[in-house]
Amino acid sequence: MLVHLVFSTKNRAPLIQPTIEPELYAYTSQILTTADSPMITIGGTEDHIHILFKLSRKEAIMDVVESVKTDTSKWIKTKGVGYTSFYWQSGYGTFSVGASDVSRVIGYINDQKEHHRTASFQDEYRDMLRRSGLEYDEQYVWD
Repeated sequence: MLVHLVFSTKNRAPLIQPTIEPELYAYTSQILTTADSPMITIGGTEDHIHILFKLSRKEAIMDVVESVKTDTSKWIKTKGVGYTSFYWQSGYGTFSVGASDVSRVIGYINDQKEHHRTASFQDEYRDMLRRSGLEYDEQYVWD
């Protein structure tokens, strides 16, 4: 199963700076490899990330996501004073991706910085939920 995972920093704080991004992405890839859920691509902006990965047949999505969020949060806090109060939002979104959509999703993830010159994370996420036919309540989506 191919999974498109999306989550933001707590309160969408702009803490994912370009100087830390490559290391964060590489570390995330290591975590997913350890969970037997190899990463296909990753991208994002200063306040959120998108990850496309192949879910292990042996792991539940929630366990893989918990590992990614917990381990990267602990790791990033070791990267300096500016990151000591780093947290991810408590929630996340996962969307299954069909084989015929992989190229489109890779392009979408890789184009995040350009995409977010005109759209906020909140607008993007609402649109993803609507396009997926998922009902949601705003009070439970953001933190």
